[in-house]
Amino acid sequence: MQTEVFSDKNIAVDVRTQQWVTATVEVTLERHLEDLSRVIVHLTDENAGKSGPGDKRCKMEARPKGHQPIVVTQDANTLTQAVEGASEKLEHALEHLFGKLRGKHTPKLPAEGFEEKEPKQSADDLLEEEFLEKEKELDKIS
Repeated sequence: MQTEVFSDKNIAVDVRTQQWVTATVEVTLERHLEDLSRVIVHLTDENAGKSGPGDKRCKMEARPKGHQPIVVTQDANTLTQAVEGASEKLEHALEHLFGKLRGKHTPKLPAEGFEEKEPKQSADDLLEEEFLEKEKELDKIS
């Protein structure tokens, strides 16, 4: 999986920041790394350098192999909170996507060398069979 980090002119992203963002994304999404081709991270400062509540934004776009991209956004007071929050949101979104896909399984064919089992009888069928056997026994006695 490839991670790309972009930022606006108000947030300086050096090599160390890129490595930290990449490591955070990879640790949070470790269960899904094989299923993703790339994660794109956009970091922005909404108030252009002025401080304020929730002015740091992290938008992450994951590209699952063979599926449409998934995008999440997290606003926070610090860049660290924004990146960690967006990573967690993205992990939940991917878990939801892959969980739904795992739920849509196709029936498996029996393996070679194993005979197909007869379908199990329902409780009603067993009761009816038992009733008929007892009725035959009563007819023999009478």
